[in-house]
Amino acid sequence: MSALNNTHYQPPFFILKGIPGLESAHIWISIPFCILYVTAVIANSIIIFIIKTEASLHQPMYFLLSMLSGTDIALPTSVIPKMLGVLWFNSREIYFDACLIQMFFAHTFTIVESGILMLMALDRYIAVCNPLRYTSILTNPLFVKMALAVFLRSVLVITPIPFLVKRLPFCISDVILHTYCEHMSVAKLACADIRVNIVYGVIIALLVIVLDILIIALSYLLILKAVIRLSSKEARVKAFSTCTAHVCVIAVFYTPMLFTAVLQRVGHTLSPYVHIIVANLYLIIPPSVNPIVYGVSTRQIRERVRKVLCTERAFPLKDT
Repeated sequence: MSALNNTHYQPPFFILKGIPGLESAHIWISIPFCILYVTAVIANSIIIFIIKTEASLHQPMYFLLSMLSGTDIALPTSVIPKMLGVLWFNSREIYFDACLIQMFFAHTFTIVESGILMLMALDRYIAVCNPLRYTSILTNPLFVKMALAVFLRSVLVITPIPFLVKRLPFCISDVILHTYCEHMSVAKLACADIRVNIVYGVIIALLVIVLDILIIALSYLLILKAVIRLSSKEARVKAFSTCTAHVCVIAVFYTPMLFTAVLQRVGHTLSPYVHIIVANLYLIIPPSVNPIVYGVSTRQIRERVRKVLCTERAFPLKDT
C-alpha cells in the first residue's frame, strides 16, 4: 500500500525538456526566439507610448490597439524568458505551482488576444457600416464594459484549468516534453483519466475561439456587403484600407493557432519537435508582427513616429 502511494504524487517540480530531438541545436534555435521577443516588447511598448501621449489617438480603435499591444507583451513574457533559460542555461526545473501559474497566464492572454481581435472586428463594422453614429454607439463607457467583459471571460474560462491539473495524481515521470507548461503536455503526465481535461479544452476552443472567429467572419461579411454598395471607387478603397491592418493581424494570430490544432489531431507521424516549434511560434510571431503591421498600415501612428524622429533630428541631444 505504501509503494502504491509513492507512485501517485504531485512532484515538487517538473522538468522542461525543451525541444526533444533538437537538444544540440537549442542555442541556435533560441536566437530567433530571443530576437522576436525583444522586438515584440520594444515595438509594442512604442505603440502604447504613442497612443498614450497623442491626444488625437484617444479613440476606441486605438484604445483597443493599446490593449492588443499590452497583451502582446504579456503573452510571450509568460513563456519566453523561462524557455530561453531552458535553451541557454539548461535551467529545466520549474516548480509545480509555478508551472500552473505559467499555464494560467499563457492560456489566459491567448484568450484575451482572441477577444480583443473580436472587439476590433466589431469596431471596424461600426466604423464602416455606421460611420455617422460611430461615436454615439461606441462610447467610452461601453468600450470599458466590453474590454472588461473580454478580460473577465478569459479569466473565468481558464481558471478551472490549473485546478483540473492540480487534482490529477502524477506518476514517476515528471518530464514535460515542451518548452513551457502547456495544459495538455502537463496533463498527459498524470497516471489517471484525463478525459475531463480534454473535454474542457475542447469546450473552450468551441465556445471561445470558434465563437470569436465566427463573430469576426460575420463582421467582415457585413463590412464587405456595405463596401460593395458604395458607389465611389475611392470610398470603397478607403473603407477597405481601414480594415487592412486588422485583417493581417487576424491572419497572423489565427493561422498558426489553427495549424497547431491540425497538427495535434493529424500530425502524429511528424516528429515531436515540429509540434513544439509551431506552438512556440504561435506565441511569439503575432506579438512581434502586430505592432509592425499597425505601424506601417495606420497613418496616425506612422505620422507620430515620423514626428518623433524629425524632432530628434532638429534638436539633437548635446553632450553636457
